[in-house]
This record gives sequence, C-alpha cells and structure tokens, in this order.
Amino acid sequence: MNKCLFICLLAYSLPAIATAQSTDTTHTWHTTFSGYIDAYYCFDFAQPKNNERAPYWYNHRRHNEFNVNHGIIKAAITSNKVRGNIALMIGTYSQYNLINEQELIRNIYEGNVGFKLSKKANLWIDAGILSSHIGFESAISKDCWTLLRSILADNTPYYMAGIKTTYTSPNTKWILTGLISNGWQRIKKIQDNSMPSFGTQIQYIPNSKITLNSSTYFGNEGADSLKQMRFFHNFYAICNLTSKWGVIAGFDIGRQGNQATKQTRTWNAAAFMLRYKINPKITICGRGEYYIDKKGVFISTNTPNGFQTFGYSLNLDYAPAENLLLRIEGRGFRSREEALVLNRKASKQNYVAATSMAISF
Repeated sequence: MNKCLFICLLAYSLPAIATAQSTDTTHTWHTTFSGYIDAYYCFDFAQPKNNERAPYWYNHRRHNEFNVNHGIIKAAITSNKVRGNIALMIGTYSQYNLINEQELIRNIYEGNVGFKLSKKANLWIDAGILSSHIGFESAISKDCWTLLRSILADNTPYYMAGIKTTYTSPNTKWILTGLISNGWQRIKKIQDNSMPSFGTQIQYIPNSKITLNSSTYFGNEGADSLKQMRFFHNFYAICNLTSKWGVIAGFDIGRQGNQATKQTRTWNAAAFMLRYKINPKITICGRGEYYIDKKGVFISTNTPNGFQTFGYSLNLDYAPAENLLLRIEGRGFRSREEALVLNRKASKQNYVAATSMAISF
C-alpha cells in the first residue's frame, strides 16, 4: 500500500478509535490518539552548497530552507496488563536518521507491544521498535530544553529495536531496565553479525525535582569475523532547583575495539544546560558542551587530532498556547583544529541560527 495513503487512512480512522474503551472481566482498555509536528528554518554559516548540514547532525539537518523536522501520528492502547504503541512519522529527521533501514521501516517512529509479568510487582516486558534508553534528549523537540540537539545526543541512539524488561519500585523512586537489541540504533542488523547487543538503565528519582540516570550499551559493531566490540556509558542528572531554575548535566564515554588491527578507539562528550523560566510562557536556556572523538568513531575529519570541539548556545522559547511552542536558538562551535566549516572553508569555528514552531495534540 502506498505509504501516504496508509498514513491518511490511519489519520482518518484513529480519532474514532481514540474515544473507544472496552471492558471485560479482567481488562479495561484505553486507546488514545496523539500527534506532533515541528516545522523549522535553520541557517548554518558553513553555507553548504547542497543545503545539507554536516553528516553528524540528524535533527534540523537542512540549511537555508523551510522544512519539517518531525511529524508524528500515534495510537497507544493500554490496560492493567497489556500495552502497545504504533507511531508513524515524516520529516527530515527520519530521512537522515533512518537512511540505513529498510525503506518501509523508515517512517515508523514507534512500534511495540508489552505485557505485565507480575500481578504484584510493576514489572513489564516490551518488544519492537522502542525509544532509546540512552540520553536526556529525545527526537521530539518540544520535550528538549533546547531547539537544536547537543552533539552527544545526535550521535547516540534515538531508538532501539529489541526487547526490554522494566521494573519500577513500589515507591516509584527506582526504575531498572534491561535490554537486548539488534545493535546501536539498528532495526536492520549488520550483515554477517549474529550477536545481540545489550543495554541497561538505572534511574533514581528521589523526588519530583531530581532525576539521576545511568545507561550502558555493549555490542559488536562489525561482522562476526571482524569483531568491533563497543562499550558505552551515559550518565546524566536533571535538577529542577526551583520553580524557575533548572540544570541538566550529562556525560558520555565510549570505547570500541577492532579485532583485526588490535587497536582501541575511545570518545567522550559532555553537556551542561541551565534553564530559567521568566514566566509561564517564556523560557531561556543556555548550554555548554564538548565532544572529543580523536579516532573518528562517529565523526571523521582530515585533521591529525580528530574531532575535538566545544559548543555553546542560547535558546528562547515562547508558548502562546498550551500545545504550541515557538523557539529560536543561536549556536557557536570552536574546534582545536580546522575540523569545522565556515563560509565553505575549513575553519576552527562554525555558527548556526535556527527557529521552529511545534504543535502537539
């Protein structure tokens, strides 16, 4: 079936489904319908001739044109024992971030089903295409503190395909997750790779103001005959200091070996955000970050010391209505060597300005 026709039929039928509830002796079913769209304009002072920003950006990738970063239509069904989600998407995010997936899969944002394993404990198992357990920034812009993602977010998984088990403690302060997946943000496995990948997530939420998170990943990023074992750890803390002030600090560290060359490559990254709510409608957020990938695990350069870049940004949000968010952001980068581009020339600096309108329903 034509993908556009399929999406239109789904959009037509889901609102009616969304209002339906069914009850039997053991289950009360709830079906909900939601949507989201993020339209944007981005000007990259690298000024790429093909209007395509650097390949390590996956959100708001197009330069000097009006476009849609992310549009989602979603249906979710839940009961006390079963849950499931199906979400379809369009936009430049899916165009670039899922380019290595099979064509008919590239427009699926979520597709998963789960059931509760215990009558007493809050223990669930979910399988399918799932949101990633790594990082504090999601693919949905309105849920992030800044319009443009940090370098570490755009170079870690936004989604995983696999099966996970999640336990939430009775006091809801602890959330423990174990994951088996097809690989590092992969639905389609690497050819000749038969090994599963593994992940864990530990969240501690002592109160409504603080969230502490530790996530790991372990897997082979090459064929069975040429193992490239990747070990990765992500940590972040979210602290809402007051009703107006909030802080996020995140740190990534990774290591990847190569059985053929006997070499090990490492990378690390960090981001710090400080947010201030001027009033219920206006919020500003400043960010500092760095990304060090000397051996080009994710970001390759032609420089002797690889990609070593510091970034800074200032973001302004205006919410004229509950479900509408207007955003503008200015951003700068400075690299140790000429690993960036400015005015179509190799440079130690780069600048970006972006704006967006996002609506959810």
